[in-house]
Amino acid sequence: MQDQPDRTGEVSSEEELYGQVALREVRSPKLAHLRQRLYQKAKQEPGYRFYTLYEAVCREDVMQEAWRAVRKNAGSPGIDGLSFEQIEAQPGGEAEFLRALREELKERRYRPQAVKRVYIPKANGKLRPLGIPTIRDRVAQMAVLLVIEPIFEADFKECSYGFRPGRSAHDALEEVRKNLQEERTVVYDADLQSYFDTIPHEKLMRCVERRITDGSVLKLIRGWLKAVIVDPPEGHGQGPQYHRSKEGTPQGGVISPLLANLYLHWFDQQFHSLNGPYHWANARMVRYADDFVIMARYIGGPIKRYVEDLLEGRFELKINREKTKVVKIREEGAKLNFLGYQFRYDRDLKGRDKRYLNLIPAPKSLQREREKLREMTGPRYCFKPVDRMIEEINRQLQGWGRYFNHGYPRKAFRDMNRYVQLRLTRHLKRRSQRPYKRSEGSWYAQLRHLGLKPL
Repeated sequence: MQDQPDRTGEVSSEEELYGQVALREVRSPKLAHLRQRLYQKAKQEPGYRFYTLYEAVCREDVMQEAWRAVRKNAGSPGIDGLSFEQIEAQPGGEAEFLRALREELKERRYRPQAVKRVYIPKANGKLRPLGIPTIRDRVAQMAVLLVIEPIFEADFKECSYGFRPGRSAHDALEEVRKNLQEERTVVYDADLQSYFDTIPHEKLMRCVERRITDGSVLKLIRGWLKAVIVDPPEGHGQGPQYHRSKEGTPQGGVISPLLANLYLHWFDQQFHSLNGPYHWANARMVRYADDFVIMARYIGGPIKRYVEDLLEGRFELKINREKTKVVKIREEGAKLNFLGYQFRYDRDLKGRDKRYLNLIPAPKSLQREREKLREMTGPRYCFKPVDRMIEEINRQLQGWGRYFNHGYPRKAFRDMNRYVQLRLTRHLKRRSQRPYKRSEGSWYAQLRHLGLKPL
Protein backbone atom coordinates (compact mmCIF):
# COMPACT_ATOMS: atom_id res chain seq x y z
CA MET A 1 0.00 0.00 0.00
CA GLN A 2 1.43 3.35 -0.97
CA ASP A 3 1.14 6.47 1.15
CA GLN A 4 -1.91 8.52 0.22
CA PRO A 5 -2.79 12.07 1.32
CA ASP A 6 -5.74 12.28 3.70
CA ARG A 7 -8.33 15.08 3.83
CA THR A 8 -6.05 17.40 5.77
CA GLY A 9 -3.29 17.08 3.18
CA GLU A 10 -1.02 15.09 5.54
CA VAL A 11 0.36 11.66 4.65
CA SER A 12 -1.26 8.66 6.36
CA SER A 13 1.33 5.90 6.53
CA GLU A 14 0.65 2.19 6.12
CA GLU A 15 1.45 1.73 9.80
CA GLU A 16 -1.18 4.26 10.89
CA LEU A 17 -3.86 2.82 8.63
CA TYR A 18 -3.09 -0.77 9.56
CA GLY A 19 -2.89 0.02 13.26
CA GLN A 20 -6.33 1.61 13.28
CA VAL A 21 -7.87 -1.39 11.53
CA ALA A 22 -6.02 -4.35 13.00
CA LEU A 23 -5.74 -3.75 16.73
CA ARG A 24 -8.55 -4.92 18.97
CA GLU A 25 -10.96 -2.25 20.08
CA VAL A 26 -10.63 -0.87 23.61
CA ARG A 27 -12.89 1.55 25.45
CA SER A 28 -10.26 3.84 26.87
CA PRO A 29 -9.09 6.50 24.34
CA LYS A 30 -5.80 6.84 26.23
CA LEU A 31 -5.15 3.11 26.02
CA ALA A 32 -6.11 3.04 22.33
CA HIS A 33 -3.65 5.87 21.70
CA LEU A 34 -0.89 4.07 23.63
CA ARG A 35 -1.44 0.89 21.62
CA GLN A 36 -1.38 2.84 18.34
CA ARG A 37 1.92 4.47 19.30
CA LEU A 38 3.49 1.15 20.35
CA TYR A 39 2.40 -0.44 17.09
CA GLN A 40 3.72 2.40 14.95
CA LYS A 41 7.05 2.53 16.80
CA ALA A 42 7.51 -1.23 16.37
CA LYS A 43 6.52 -1.09 12.69
CA GLN A 44 8.82 1.81 11.88
CA GLU A 45 11.82 0.39 13.80
CA PRO A 46 11.95 -3.44 13.46
CA GLY A 47 15.08 -3.63 15.61
CA TYR A 48 13.79 -1.46 18.46
CA ARG A 49 13.53 -3.07 21.93
CA PHE A 50 10.99 -1.68 24.39
CA TYR A 51 12.27 -1.13 27.91
CA THR A 52 9.62 0.92 29.81
CA LEU A 53 6.34 -0.97 29.60
CA TYR A 54 5.65 -2.05 33.17
CA GLU A 55 4.21 1.29 34.25
CA ALA A 56 1.70 1.07 31.41
CA VAL A 57 0.66 -2.43 32.55
CA CYS A 58 -0.14 -1.01 36.02
CA ARG A 59 -2.22 1.90 34.74
CA GLU A 60 -5.77 2.08 36.04
CA ASP A 61 -7.38 2.26 32.60
CA VAL A 62 -5.37 -0.77 31.46
CA MET A 63 -6.48 -2.80 34.48
CA GLN A 64 -10.11 -1.81 33.95
CA GLU A 65 -9.94 -2.78 30.27
CA ALA A 66 -8.30 -6.08 31.24
CA TRP A 67 -11.15 -6.83 33.67
CA ARG A 68 -13.78 -6.06 31.02
CA ALA A 69 -12.11 -8.33 28.48
CA VAL A 70 -11.70 -11.23 30.91
CA ARG A 71 -15.21 -10.78 32.29
CA LYS A 72 -16.64 -10.86 28.78
CA ASN A 73 -14.87 -14.14 28.04
CA ALA A 74 -16.33 -15.58 31.27
CA GLY A 75 -14.89 -19.02 32.07
CA SER A 76 -14.60 -21.23 35.12
CA PRO A 77 -12.90 -20.32 38.41
CA GLY A 78 -9.27 -21.29 38.88
CA ILE A 79 -7.63 -23.22 41.70
CA ASP A 80 -8.87 -20.70 44.31
CA GLY A 81 -12.51 -21.37 43.38
CA LEU A 82 -13.25 -17.64 43.09
CA SER A 83 -15.82 -16.81 40.40
CA PHE A 84 -16.66 -13.47 38.78
CA GLU A 85 -19.95 -13.36 40.68
CA GLN A 86 -18.18 -13.88 43.99
CA ILE A 87 -15.68 -11.11 43.23
CA GLU A 88 -18.48 -8.71 42.32
CA ALA A 89 -20.42 -9.65 45.47
CA GLN A 90 -17.48 -8.92 47.82
CA PRO A 91 -17.22 -5.54 49.60
CA GLY A 92 -16.05 -3.05 47.00
CA GLY A 93 -16.69 -5.52 44.17
CA GLU A 94 -14.52 -5.45 41.09
CA ALA A 95 -13.13 -1.99 41.95
CA GLU A 96 -11.58 -3.28 45.17
CA PHE A 97 -10.38 -6.44 43.41
CA LEU A 98 -8.61 -4.34 40.75
CA ARG A 99 -7.21 -1.90 43.31
CA ALA A 100 -5.61 -4.74 45.29
CA LEU A 101 -4.21 -6.41 42.17
CA ARG A 102 -2.86 -3.12 40.88
CA GLU A 103 -1.13 -2.46 44.18
CA GLU A 104 0.48 -5.91 44.10
CA LEU A 105 1.79 -5.24 40.61
CA LYS A 106 3.03 -1.71 41.34
CA GLU A 107 4.84 -2.84 44.51
CA ARG A 108 6.29 -5.92 42.75
CA ARG A 109 4.55 -8.23 45.24
CA TYR A 110 2.50 -10.06 42.60
CA ARG A 111 3.18 -13.79 42.21
CA PRO A 112 1.23 -16.11 39.88
CA GLN A 113 -1.05 -18.64 41.51
CA ALA A 114 -1.19 -22.30 40.50
CA VAL A 115 -2.99 -23.28 37.29
CA LYS A 116 -5.82 -25.79 37.49
CA ARG A 117 -5.59 -28.36 34.70
CA VAL A 118 -8.63 -30.10 33.28
CA TYR A 119 -8.92 -32.47 30.34
CA ILE A 120 -11.46 -32.11 27.56
CA PRO A 121 -12.23 -34.82 24.97
CA LYS A 122 -10.92 -34.43 21.42
CA ALA A 123 -12.58 -35.69 18.25
CA ASN A 124 -10.17 -38.65 18.06
CA GLY A 125 -11.12 -39.85 21.54
CA LYS A 126 -7.98 -38.51 23.23
CA LEU A 127 -7.94 -35.80 25.88
CA ARG A 128 -6.65 -32.25 25.48
CA PRO A 129 -5.13 -30.58 28.57
CA LEU A 130 -6.56 -27.15 29.36
CA GLY A 131 -5.02 -24.88 31.98
CA ILE A 132 -7.34 -22.59 33.94
CA PRO A 133 -5.53 -19.74 35.73
CA THR A 134 -7.30 -17.88 38.51
CA ILE A 135 -9.28 -14.78 37.55
CA ARG A 136 -6.64 -12.67 39.28
CA ASP A 137 -3.94 -14.11 37.01
CA ARG A 138 -6.15 -13.86 33.93
CA VAL A 139 -6.66 -10.12 34.52
CA ALA A 140 -2.92 -9.59 35.05
CA GLN A 141 -2.14 -11.53 31.87
CA MET A 142 -4.69 -9.51 29.93
CA ALA A 143 -3.14 -6.25 31.18
CA VAL A 144 0.25 -7.35 29.85
CA LEU A 145 -1.34 -8.59 26.62
CA LEU A 146 -3.00 -5.21 25.99
CA VAL A 147 0.39 -3.51 26.20
CA ILE A 148 2.66 -5.93 24.33
CA GLU A 149 0.23 -7.23 21.68
CA PRO A 150 0.63 -4.19 19.35
CA ILE A 151 4.42 -4.60 19.39
CA PHE A 152 4.32 -8.16 18.12
CA GLU A 153 1.38 -7.48 15.79
CA ALA A 154 3.67 -5.08 13.95
CA ASP A 155 6.08 -7.96 13.30
CA PHE A 156 3.71 -10.80 12.42
CA LYS A 157 3.57 -11.93 8.81
CA GLU A 158 0.56 -11.77 6.50
CA CYS A 159 0.49 -15.58 6.37
CA SER A 160 -0.48 -15.78 10.06
CA TYR A 161 -4.21 -15.69 10.91
CA GLY A 162 -4.82 -17.41 14.25
CA PHE A 163 -5.58 -15.48 17.46
CA ARG A 164 -4.99 -12.13 15.81
CA PRO A 165 -7.32 -9.12 16.03
CA GLY A 166 -9.01 -8.31 12.75
CA ARG A 167 -8.28 -11.77 11.29
CA SER A 168 -10.33 -14.95 11.22
CA ALA A 169 -10.33 -18.56 10.10
CA HIS A 170 -12.46 -17.51 7.13
CA ASP A 171 -9.70 -15.15 6.02
CA ALA A 172 -7.23 -18.05 6.17
CA LEU A 173 -9.57 -20.26 4.14
CA GLU A 174 -9.94 -17.57 1.49
CA GLU A 175 -6.16 -17.28 1.21
CA VAL A 176 -5.89 -21.05 0.72
CA ARG A 177 -8.59 -20.91 -1.95
CA LYS A 178 -6.84 -18.03 -3.70
CA ASN A 179 -3.57 -19.96 -3.89
CA LEU A 180 -5.26 -23.11 -5.15
CA GLN A 181 -6.93 -21.08 -7.89
CA GLU A 182 -3.51 -19.68 -8.77
CA GLU A 183 -2.45 -23.28 -9.53
CA ARG A 184 -0.48 -23.91 -6.34
CA THR A 185 -2.39 -27.17 -6.09
CA VAL A 186 0.16 -29.39 -4.35
CA VAL A 187 -0.23 -28.94 -0.59
CA TYR A 188 2.03 -29.89 2.30
CA ASP A 189 -0.53 -30.41 5.08
CA ALA A 190 1.39 -30.28 8.36
CA ASP A 191 0.49 -31.38 11.86
CA LEU A 192 2.52 -30.38 14.93
CA GLN A 193 2.23 -32.80 17.81
CA SER A 194 1.09 -31.21 21.11
CA TYR A 195 2.46 -27.84 20.03
CA PHE A 196 1.19 -25.74 22.95
CA ASP A 197 2.60 -28.23 25.44
CA THR A 198 6.07 -28.57 23.90
CA ILE A 199 7.27 -24.99 23.24
CA PRO A 200 10.71 -24.70 24.92
CA HIS A 201 10.57 -21.92 27.50
CA GLU A 202 14.06 -20.54 27.05
CA LYS A 203 13.78 -20.27 23.28
CA LEU A 204 10.34 -18.70 23.63
CA MET A 205 11.67 -16.11 26.06
CA ARG A 206 14.48 -15.26 23.64
CA CYS A 207 11.79 -14.52 21.07
CA VAL A 208 10.08 -12.18 23.56
CA GLU A 209 13.39 -10.52 24.43
CA ARG A 210 14.02 -9.61 20.80
CA ARG A 211 11.44 -6.85 21.32
CA ILE A 212 11.08 -6.37 25.09
CA THR A 213 13.86 -5.67 27.58
CA ASP A 214 11.69 -4.45 30.47
CA GLY A 215 12.78 -6.85 33.21
CA SER A 216 9.55 -6.56 35.19
CA VAL A 217 7.40 -7.55 32.21
CA LEU A 218 9.76 -10.42 31.36
CA LYS A 219 9.58 -11.63 34.96
CA LEU A 220 5.78 -11.73 34.80
CA ILE A 221 5.82 -13.78 31.59
CA ARG A 222 8.39 -16.21 32.98
CA GLY A 223 6.30 -16.59 36.12
CA TRP A 224 3.20 -17.55 34.12
CA LEU A 225 5.16 -20.02 32.02
CA LYS A 226 6.61 -21.71 35.09
CA ALA A 227 3.52 -21.53 37.32
CA VAL A 228 2.66 -24.64 39.32
CA ILE A 229 0.18 -26.90 37.49
CA VAL A 230 -2.39 -28.82 39.51
CA ASP A 231 -3.57 -32.01 37.83
CA PRO A 232 -6.69 -33.86 39.02
CA PRO A 233 -6.17 -36.96 41.21
CA GLU A 234 -5.06 -40.02 39.25
CA GLY A 235 -7.08 -42.48 41.29
CA HIS A 236 -9.59 -42.89 44.10
CA GLY A 237 -8.31 -41.66 47.44
CA GLN A 238 -5.38 -39.79 45.93
CA GLY A 239 -4.84 -36.05 46.08
CA PRO A 240 -4.13 -33.57 43.28
CA GLN A 241 -0.78 -33.78 41.50
CA TYR A 242 1.46 -30.67 41.64
CA HIS A 243 4.32 -29.99 39.23
CA ARG A 244 6.07 -27.24 37.29
CA SER A 245 6.36 -27.50 33.55
CA LYS A 246 9.69 -26.94 31.82
CA GLU A 247 8.08 -26.44 28.43
CA GLY A 248 4.81 -25.35 26.88
CA THR A 249 2.38 -22.49 27.35
CA PRO A 250 -0.87 -23.88 28.78
CA GLN A 251 -3.96 -23.66 26.58
CA GLY A 252 -6.46 -21.61 28.55
CA GLY A 253 -4.09 -18.87 29.63
CA VAL A 254 -4.96 -15.40 28.33
CA ILE A 255 -1.46 -14.68 27.09
CA SER A 256 -0.77 -18.18 25.72
CA PRO A 257 -2.14 -17.62 22.18
CA LEU A 258 0.10 -14.59 21.65
CA LEU A 259 3.19 -16.42 22.92
CA ALA A 260 2.41 -19.50 20.81
CA ASN A 261 1.98 -17.27 17.75
CA LEU A 262 5.20 -15.46 18.53
CA TYR A 263 7.26 -18.65 18.61
CA LEU A 264 6.04 -19.83 15.19
CA HIS A 265 6.43 -16.29 13.84
CA TRP A 266 10.14 -17.00 13.58
CA PHE A 267 9.34 -20.05 11.47
CA ASP A 268 7.28 -17.73 9.25
CA GLN A 269 10.31 -15.43 9.02
CA GLN A 270 12.60 -18.25 7.90
CA PHE A 271 10.06 -19.50 5.36
CA HIS A 272 9.87 -16.04 3.76
CA SER A 273 13.61 -15.32 3.90
CA LEU A 274 15.73 -15.26 0.75
CA ASN A 275 16.82 -18.81 1.56
CA GLY A 276 13.27 -20.02 2.21
CA PRO A 277 10.74 -21.86 0.00
CA TYR A 278 8.77 -18.65 -0.56
CA HIS A 279 11.50 -17.58 -2.97
CA TRP A 280 13.20 -20.69 -4.30
CA ALA A 281 10.00 -22.76 -4.71
CA ASN A 282 7.42 -19.97 -5.21
CA ALA A 283 5.60 -21.60 -2.28
CA ARG A 284 3.00 -19.92 -0.10
CA MET A 285 2.06 -20.68 3.49
CA VAL A 286 -1.16 -20.10 5.42
CA ARG A 287 -0.92 -20.60 9.18
CA TYR A 288 -3.65 -20.53 11.80
CA ALA A 289 -1.87 -20.93 15.16
CA ASP A 290 -0.17 -24.34 14.91
CA ASP A 291 -2.19 -25.50 11.87
CA PHE A 292 -0.51 -24.62 8.61
CA VAL A 293 -0.43 -25.62 4.95
CA ILE A 294 2.22 -24.91 2.33
CA MET A 295 1.08 -24.66 -1.29
CA ALA A 296 3.17 -24.80 -4.44
CA ARG A 297 3.08 -26.16 -7.99
CA TYR A 298 5.40 -28.97 -6.89
CA ILE A 299 6.40 -30.19 -3.44
CA GLY A 300 9.18 -32.71 -3.18
CA GLY A 301 12.03 -33.60 -0.87
CA PRO A 302 13.63 -30.12 -0.58
CA ILE A 303 10.53 -28.41 0.87
CA LYS A 304 9.69 -31.30 3.19
CA ARG A 305 13.27 -31.53 4.46
CA TYR A 306 13.45 -27.75 4.92
CA VAL A 307 10.28 -27.61 7.02
CA GLU A 308 10.93 -30.75 9.06
CA ASP A 309 14.61 -30.02 9.74
CA LEU A 310 13.82 -26.45 10.80
CA LEU A 311 10.87 -27.25 13.08
CA GLU A 312 12.38 -30.35 14.68
CA GLY A 313 15.91 -28.94 14.79
CA ARG A 314 16.10 -25.26 15.63
CA PHE A 315 12.57 -25.02 17.08
CA GLU A 316 12.66 -28.34 18.99
CA LEU A 317 9.09 -29.20 18.01
CA LYS A 318 7.72 -32.53 16.83
CA ILE A 319 5.92 -33.18 13.56
CA ASN A 320 3.25 -35.86 13.59
CA ARG A 321 4.38 -37.93 10.60
CA GLU A 322 1.17 -39.99 10.59
CA LYS A 323 -1.01 -36.91 10.01
CA THR A 324 1.38 -34.84 7.91
CA LYS A 325 0.99 -35.49 4.19
CA VAL A 326 1.30 -34.05 0.71
CA VAL A 327 -2.03 -33.62 -1.11
CA LYS A 328 -2.23 -33.19 -4.88
CA ILE A 329 -5.60 -31.52 -4.83
CA ARG A 330 -6.14 -31.77 -8.60
CA GLU A 331 -6.05 -35.56 -8.52
CA GLU A 332 -9.32 -37.47 -8.61
CA GLY A 333 -10.63 -38.00 -5.08
CA ALA A 334 -8.00 -35.78 -3.41
CA LYS A 335 -9.20 -33.74 -0.43
CA LEU A 336 -7.62 -31.13 1.81
CA ASN A 337 -9.06 -30.67 5.31
CA PHE A 338 -8.17 -27.39 7.02
CA LEU A 339 -9.80 -25.55 9.94
CA GLY A 340 -12.88 -27.80 9.89
CA TYR A 341 -13.47 -27.34 6.15
CA GLN A 342 -12.71 -29.52 3.15
CA PHE A 343 -11.28 -28.34 -0.17
CA ARG A 344 -11.77 -30.59 -3.19
CA TYR A 345 -12.32 -30.40 -6.94
CA ASP A 346 -15.80 -31.66 -7.92
CA ARG A 347 -17.41 -32.33 -11.26
CA ASP A 348 -19.25 -29.45 -12.86
CA LEU A 349 -22.91 -29.48 -11.80
CA LYS A 350 -24.05 -28.69 -15.35
CA GLY A 351 -22.20 -31.63 -16.87
CA ARG A 352 -19.47 -29.60 -18.53
CA ASP A 353 -16.04 -31.14 -18.98
CA LYS A 354 -14.36 -29.32 -16.12
CA ARG A 355 -14.22 -29.33 -12.34
CA TYR A 356 -14.70 -26.55 -9.83
CA LEU A 357 -13.05 -25.94 -6.46
CA ASN A 358 -15.52 -26.79 -3.71
CA LEU A 359 -15.28 -25.62 -0.10
CA ILE A 360 -17.59 -27.43 2.31
CA PRO A 361 -17.74 -28.43 5.99
CA ALA A 362 -15.44 -31.42 6.49
CA PRO A 363 -17.05 -34.82 7.27
CA LYS A 364 -15.47 -34.82 10.74
CA SER A 365 -17.04 -31.43 11.46
CA LEU A 366 -20.46 -32.76 10.45
CA GLN A 367 -19.99 -35.88 12.55
CA ARG A 368 -18.98 -33.90 15.65
CA GLU A 369 -22.05 -31.67 15.31
CA ARG A 370 -24.35 -34.67 14.90
CA GLU A 371 -22.84 -36.25 18.00
CA LYS A 372 -23.43 -33.06 19.96
CA LEU A 373 -27.06 -32.85 18.78
CA ARG A 374 -27.57 -36.54 19.52
CA GLU A 375 -26.37 -35.94 23.07
CA MET A 376 -28.64 -32.90 23.48
CA THR A 377 -31.71 -34.88 22.38
CA GLY A 378 -30.81 -38.20 24.04
CA PRO A 379 -32.88 -40.24 26.52
CA ARG A 380 -31.20 -38.63 29.54
CA TYR A 381 -32.95 -35.36 28.60
CA CYS A 382 -36.38 -36.86 27.90
CA PHE A 383 -37.96 -34.88 30.75
CA LYS A 384 -36.50 -31.51 29.70
CA PRO A 385 -39.23 -29.04 28.61
CA VAL A 386 -39.51 -28.95 24.83
CA ASP A 387 -39.25 -25.17 24.56
CA ARG A 388 -36.04 -25.15 26.59
CA MET A 389 -34.50 -27.98 24.54
CA ILE A 390 -35.33 -26.24 21.27
CA GLU A 391 -33.88 -22.97 22.57
CA GLU A 392 -30.60 -24.75 23.40
CA ILE A 393 -30.54 -26.51 20.02
CA ASN A 394 -31.14 -23.18 18.26
CA ARG A 395 -28.11 -21.68 20.03
CA GLN A 396 -25.96 -24.68 19.15
CA LEU A 397 -27.08 -24.77 15.52
CA GLN A 398 -26.78 -21.03 14.92
CA GLY A 399 -23.27 -20.92 16.39
CA TRP A 400 -22.18 -23.88 14.26
CA GLY A 401 -23.88 -22.39 11.21
CA ARG A 402 -22.17 -19.01 11.60
CA TYR A 403 -18.75 -20.63 11.40
CA PHE A 404 -19.61 -22.98 8.53
CA ASN A 405 -21.62 -20.47 6.51
CA HIS A 406 -18.70 -20.07 4.13
CA GLY A 407 -17.99 -21.58 0.77
CA TYR A 408 -20.78 -23.92 -0.36
CA PRO A 409 -22.50 -25.26 2.79
CA ARG A 410 -26.08 -25.55 1.46
CA LYS A 411 -26.17 -29.35 1.20
CA ALA A 412 -24.51 -29.77 4.61
CA PHE A 413 -27.06 -27.38 6.15
CA ARG A 414 -29.96 -29.28 4.58
CA ASP A 415 -28.62 -32.58 5.92
CA MET A 416 -28.15 -31.08 9.38
CA ASN A 417 -31.69 -29.67 9.38
CA ARG A 418 -33.07 -33.10 8.50
CA TYR A 419 -31.02 -34.69 11.25
CA VAL A 420 -32.28 -32.21 13.87
CA GLN A 421 -35.86 -32.75 12.72
CA LEU A 422 -35.44 -36.53 13.05
CA ARG A 423 -33.90 -36.30 16.53
CA LEU A 424 -36.55 -33.90 17.84
CA THR A 425 -39.38 -35.96 16.34
CA ARG A 426 -38.07 -39.06 18.12
CA HIS A 427 -37.73 -37.07 21.31
CA LEU A 428 -41.33 -35.85 21.18
CA LYS A 429 -42.64 -39.36 20.47
CA ARG A 430 -40.87 -40.95 23.44
CA ARG A 431 -41.62 -38.27 26.04
CA SER A 432 -44.87 -39.92 27.04
CA GLN A 433 -46.66 -43.24 26.74
CA ARG A 434 -49.36 -41.38 24.85
CA PRO A 435 -48.62 -40.44 21.24
CA TYR A 436 -47.63 -36.80 20.79
CA LYS A 437 -50.42 -34.88 19.11
CA ARG A 438 -49.33 -32.45 16.44
CA SER A 439 -51.19 -29.19 16.11
CA GLU A 440 -49.64 -28.56 12.69
CA GLY A 441 -49.87 -30.60 9.50
CA SER A 442 -46.33 -32.02 9.42
CA TRP A 443 -43.50 -32.62 11.85
CA TYR A 444 -41.47 -29.90 10.10
CA ALA A 445 -44.30 -27.40 10.56
CA GLN A 446 -44.81 -28.56 14.14
CA LEU A 447 -41.16 -28.05 15.04
CA ARG A 448 -41.16 -24.62 13.42
CA HIS A 449 -44.29 -23.82 15.43
CA LEU A 450 -42.41 -24.84 18.61
CA GLY A 451 -39.62 -22.39 17.76
CA LEU A 452 -36.99 -24.45 15.89
CA LYS A 453 -34.83 -22.25 13.64
CA PRO A 454 -33.32 -24.29 10.81
CA LEU A 455 -30.03 -23.35 9.22
